[in-house]
Amino acid sequence: MSEQRPNIVFILTDQQRFDTIRALGFDYMDTPHLDRLVNEGVTFTNCHIPAASCAPCRASLFSGQYPQNTGVLRNGDRWEHSIVELLSDAGYHTINVGKMHQVPYNGLLGFDERFPVENKDRFMEGRWFIDEWDKAIQARGFHKPGRLSYRDMPDYHQRLGAFEWMLPPELHSDNFVGDRVCWRLRHTPRKEPMFLQVGFPGPHPPYDPTPSEAEPYLSKDLPLMEVTEEELANQPEPYRGMIDHNCEVDHDSVVHQWRPTPEQRHRQRAYYLANVTMIDRQIGNILQTLDETGYLENTIVIFSSDHGDALTDHGHSQKWTFYDTITKMPLIVWAPERYRGGRKIDGLCSLMDVAPTILEMAGIPVPDKMEARTLLPAIEGKEWKEREFVVCEQAHDTNFTTSDYETMLRTRDWKYVCFVDSPDGQLFDLVNDPTEVRNLWRSPEHQDKKGELEQMLHGWRMRSAHDHSGWRQAWPACRQ
Repeated sequence: MSEQRPNIVFILTDQQRFDTIRALGFDYMDTPHLDRLVNEGVTFTNCHIPAASCAPCRASLFSGQYPQNTGVLRNGDRWEHSIVELLSDAGYHTINVGKMHQVPYNGLLGFDERFPVENKDRFMEGRWFIDEWDKAIQARGFHKPGRLSYRDMPDYHQRLGAFEWMLPPELHSDNFVGDRVCWRLRHTPRKEPMFLQVGFPGPHPPYDPTPSEAEPYLSKDLPLMEVTEEELANQPEPYRGMIDHNCEVDHDSVVHQWRPTPEQRHRQRAYYLANVTMIDRQIGNILQTLDETGYLENTIVIFSSDHGDALTDHGHSQKWTFYDTITKMPLIVWAPERYRGGRKIDGLCSLMDVAPTILEMAGIPVPDKMEARTLLPAIEGKEWKEREFVVCEQAHDTNFTTSDYETMLRTRDWKYVCFVDSPDGQLFDLVNDPTEVRNLWRSPEHQDKKGELEQMLHGWRMRSAHDHSGWRQAWPACRQ
């Protein structure tokens, strides 16, 4: 193993559920390259996001702070500082290829090089931003598919956001990002140590695999969670209102339905999983290119996603709720020459804990006031203490319109969800109800537990706001 500072390659997909990697126990998946990372790496199997949509989660992930302290609580909130600044100032050559979803979209965030590829179907936010993928499609004389073109399809309202990619395969957003990463590694001078962030736009909707990738999943028996009338009736009013909203507004080309048919749900799931397999192939190409260009021997690869997707489970579309299908993320660290692989760590952690972990891997002091906690001892096989609980936050935005603010507190055994403007909420016994279908919010037998979790959340909020205020000023390299 090299004694030089390691290259760090951070691969982040968008909206990828935990149950999309074969090596994590999901045999319907075709993910040989992610399986390799799991089998040879260290996987955290109880990692949860700090925010239930793209920009707030990413701002927390790249700062090590919860949303209430970053001030980024919804998509569209401005964020301009990240740990990438610290990496760059410490001598790392920092590169982004693909999605970051910061605002402004073309902000640097500390990157020396940026090749932005943002959401596939930008319509309300960033509609007029032209990224590198847009330019490539236009240069080839094509029109990028999106809701304006999909709306012309006679069955648009029945597709649940599932469409075939009919342009040349190399112009698909995930193929495009993967190809650009490999081109960058092969055809530009090496500058090490390197921090490379790869942001795949998928499997975020539109669910748009090429027909050849979709076909195998269309013929598979895929698991579809039963959604009962009882479960829908017992959901808090802000969530029921969100179902109504998503049936009326086609966010990301997805027209939701209260009661889609099994056939509609199966096609949506098949296309989504096919998008994951397309990304997996690109991850394989990136690993091969890292090897062929001599980077791999001294490289740490980190893989995760920013949040999951309901895919009609619990009756919902996309994210913005706090079910485990949204909050629980695959988090894999792969560096066989450095860390003993084939290990799964079940301790509770937050995705934002990646921030101090990356800094410590790079030999950079973790700034004062960072609320995230390093995972490096666990990765190295040393003693490590899991979190007592994790928190997830989300504020009102153009997609989540039915509450001004919601918060989740999750321990290993319990989940508590509340809203700032509604007496409704959710309480789940995760030991006896791991699929989160029996809401105990109004159960007389569980009021003491609800009160206990409410006090934990209240105590965390006060301590977090007090201890981590002024965190930007505590960063020695933070460029004001």
